[in-house]
Amino acid sequence: MPLQSTLSGRRSIKAENTQYDGRSFEELRHECLQNGVLFEDPDFPAADSSLYYSQSVPVNIEWKRPKELCDNPKFIVGNADRTDICQGQLGDCWLLAAIASLTLKKDAMARVIPHDQDFDHRYAGIFHFQFWQHNKWLDVVVDDRLPSVRNQLILLHSASNNEFWSALLEKAYAKMHGSYEALKGGTTMEAMEDFTGGVGEMYETKKAPRNLFSIMKKALDRGSMMGCSIDITSSAESEAKTASGLVKGHAYSITGLEEVNFRGQKVQLIRIRNPWGQVEWNGPWSDKSREWNYVDSAEKNRILQNSAEDGEFWMEFEDFKRNYDKVEICNMTPDSLTDDTKRHWEVSLFEGNWIRGSTAGGCRNYIDTFWTNPQFKLLLEDADDDDDVCSVVIALMQKNRRKLRKEGLDLETIGFAVYEAPEDDDQAGKDFFRYHASKARSRTYINLREVSERFTLPPGKYLLVPTTFQPHHEADFLVRIFSEKKASPSLLLLMLCYACLFQPPMPTQPEEETDEEKGLRRLFNQLSGEVKISIMDKLISKMLLKFFLDIVNQVDNTGKLEFQEFKVFWEKMKKWIMLFLSFDTDRSGKMSSYELRIALKAAGKSRIAHYRILYNCILLRNTVFLVICLQFIIEHTDYPHV
Repeated sequence: MPLQSTLSGRRSIKAENTQYDGRSFEELRHECLQNGVLFEDPDFPAADSSLYYSQSVPVNIEWKRPKELCDNPKFIVGNADRTDICQGQLGDCWLLAAIASLTLKKDAMARVIPHDQDFDHRYAGIFHFQFWQHNKWLDVVVDDRLPSVRNQLILLHSASNNEFWSALLEKAYAKMHGSYEALKGGTTMEAMEDFTGGVGEMYETKKAPRNLFSIMKKALDRGSMMGCSIDITSSAESEAKTASGLVKGHAYSITGLEEVNFRGQKVQLIRIRNPWGQVEWNGPWSDKSREWNYVDSAEKNRILQNSAEDGEFWMEFEDFKRNYDKVEICNMTPDSLTDDTKRHWEVSLFEGNWIRGSTAGGCRNYIDTFWTNPQFKLLLEDADDDDDVCSVVIALMQKNRRKLRKEGLDLETIGFAVYEAPEDDDQAGKDFFRYHASKARSRTYINLREVSERFTLPPGKYLLVPTTFQPHHEADFLVRIFSEKKASPSLLLLMLCYACLFQPPMPTQPEEETDEEKGLRRLFNQLSGEVKISIMDKLISKMLLKFFLDIVNQVDNTGKLEFQEFKVFWEKMKKWIMLFLSFDTDRSGKMSSYELRIALKAAGKSRIAHYRILYNCILLRNTVFLVICLQFIIEHTDYPHV
């Protein structure tokens, strides 16, 4: 059942405890100190299962605490900065690129990495980190046992062998997703959002606006986090080094943008960091290239800052656009980077599910089922302060897919469409989408964790329909809708009449009965005697009998059907079978959940004022029971009316 909430202003500061027993970092540390023991995390043990879920551990790994790896371990040496991040034997460069960007944003870093922990004061082998996940901040606790081989960390580590904040951060992030292996492959945007709760945008350098440099410079000045990557055409190219020193299919972080005077003209430069801590660009403006000889020495020293073979390098922006394919920007607010206006954003949040046979209708290519997707109505009443349109940013995120990888599930291909809403409050049906085009939509369906787009729409009522590309694919999702003026959102569910679907007829006096009613009475008498009771027992199980009694409003608790109740039951069965025949559109002899929903909606349209139930109720199975029951009665009696 989708959950709706509306947020504005600052996000909640308090992070939720995630430990299985509900205890906080402070409680766990206090207990360890009181008992004189070092913390061992039962939720993420020092075991092979925390490393891999699909393979055995390839080498003999020992889980060691920092005090077993060096003499004087430190949580942070000096200041945590981007040079503290060196990639290990795990393919999570996307995460490391985000961590490097995080070090440039000190306020966000202080939230992710609380400074109330170290290896000296109140050390108990326990550390904690905070991540944003599905609109909540989570406090993730870990012990400090780290995977090592021959006393060397084999995963993320610092350039200083006695500094451990980055290795412990990686462990906490792996715990949140179920294992280290779950971190293989991803986009820098994903981790940047988990570090900030911000909203992401992606630019393709080959199709980027002319002012991409100024957009990125403004993003950096506003505290946004940025990453970039080079596309690959096959898996063989993944992390393949090019002749120029760049690596394909590899996530880099963007750490600086500058303009310098070079031979009498301005040149735009960009600084990029490779999470490997080595392997750099060797073209123009690289660390020791001759171009720097023509830059003022003071400016050169300011920009290069004693550069070394540390994985960070400068390159000309035009070379950057030629060599890199994607730029990912995570903004703290959805403010447009193409203008100087700063807005106050209202945020609406929906959580929902795509459920096979119910709400997993697929994209509009599948028109017969598309209408069954969750539908959210948006009311944009007030235009922006400086315009006659409403600025809206829509971000659709699929939830928990990394954690589900061990079950064989990966990212779904997702997208969304926005329609001008019809006047009534009912869920829009198939014909609406058949004859109405979308007013806005995501640029493409893609297998990313989040798809986001920025729109300007006239004030009015709109329908937002989030979908997977193909029908019947299940996933949980989160929708965030950012607008300058508050949007009034609501959730539309197909609600169907149940107990009132067919009102029971008033009792008829025996002398006024029709021929059909007299025949029905004869049938009832045949079925209700001692001889026939065994047939009824075979026909109706106890569970099915309870359903029959409920559907005819049996209230005397006798466990018996009177004739009037049986008559009501018979009338309802006839109407159900007529619905079945009318809406079994593919003539399969079975009614799919989608056909059933159309049938129930048609049947309940005029009686919607009373009891209503959700479309994903158990009526599908009960409908089949009713049809079987009707067929059985016809086959086992001489009742003349079909």
